[in-house]
Amino acid sequence: MKMTFRWYGSDDPVSLAFIRQIPGMEGIVTAIYDVPVGQTWPVERIAALKQTIEAAGLTFEVVESVPVHEDIKLGKPSRDRLIENYCQTLRNLGAAGVKVVCYNFMPVFDWTRTDLAMALPDGSNCLSFDAAEADAIDLSKGLSLPGWDASYKPEELAALLDDYKAVDEEKLFQNLVHFLKIVVPVAEESGIRMAIHPDDPPRPIFGLPRIVKNRADLERILAIVDSPANSLTFCTGSLGADLKNDLVAMVREFSGRGRIAFAHLRNVKTSERGDFHETAHLSSEGSVDMGEVVRAYFETGFDGYFRPDHGRMIWGETGKPGYGLYDRALGAVYLNGLWEGVAKTTAAKQ
Repeated sequence: MKMTFRWYGSDDPVSLAFIRQIPGMEGIVTAIYDVPVGQTWPVERIAALKQTIEAAGLTFEVVESVPVHEDIKLGKPSRDRLIENYCQTLRNLGAAGVKVVCYNFMPVFDWTRTDLAMALPDGSNCLSFDAAEADAIDLSKGLSLPGWDASYKPEELAALLDDYKAVDEEKLFQNLVHFLKIVVPVAEESGIRMAIHPDDPPRPIFGLPRIVKNRADLERILAIVDSPANSLTFCTGSLGADLKNDLVAMVREFSGRGRIAFAHLRNVKTSERGDFHETAHLSSEGSVDMGEVVRAYFETGFDGYFRPDHGRMIWGETGKPGYGLYDRALGAVYLNGLWEGVAKTTAAKQ
């Protein structure tokens, strides 16, 4: 596996210099965050970002994310123009040496949590989700989600939610079909693997459709265009928020078929009701058997990119919740140790 680390640009309190010091670290996962969704990323901006990362001794081969405009998800008349802009961004990224583009098809809201700083017994804090609390939120009376970045004014959000009343899961899926049948051939030509991220959490939110929740959903998406350029970002934390998802079996299946381009490795402690909170990466801390997940990747010959995903905020660190340096660095070292252990045990048996 090629180890990477999420970085949010020059304003990120976690510097490239610090990331470079994590043992085994190879690359940076990032994006251009100030280009409006739907517009093409300029070649010169991509080149400047690449130069900054490479000057720090790291590679830039994974983008997370190139956002998909809501008009594409809604199937509005403007979608083909916006998809062409998306395709040109892929051409520009491919020319710069980017190999994987992570994206999602979640309507309106990206990841959703009800608490950004749940206190844990050891004194650290983490992101968490309470299903009942989320279900009780009435968006008609205003948005009260923590971490919501106010991308939409209240009237814009209300209009967008009203648009989605006419879009059920099947309609959303067909809009994804339309998107991928245009985008994937361009990705292939550009040397890029598109890697869809699961819904986070993998359940309906605020009555909005969700179509990337489980094994059946992933299989259906991969069948839209049967190509390595149509692949997965397999996130153990997102899919692990539903205890019905057999993560190890899913890794063995989809990695074994060469259809996981990017692995997000994080742990969550999940209840039967669907509440969860994020934990340290260790198998003993959460509901994800990280040791068996890593073994599954090793035994299926996975050679793609991975990153230690959200961590706790520990040792008094402040900053972007879930994206501190310390716990993610610990997670990276732990994951490297798991991989090395499986590799050496396997070699000893041969």
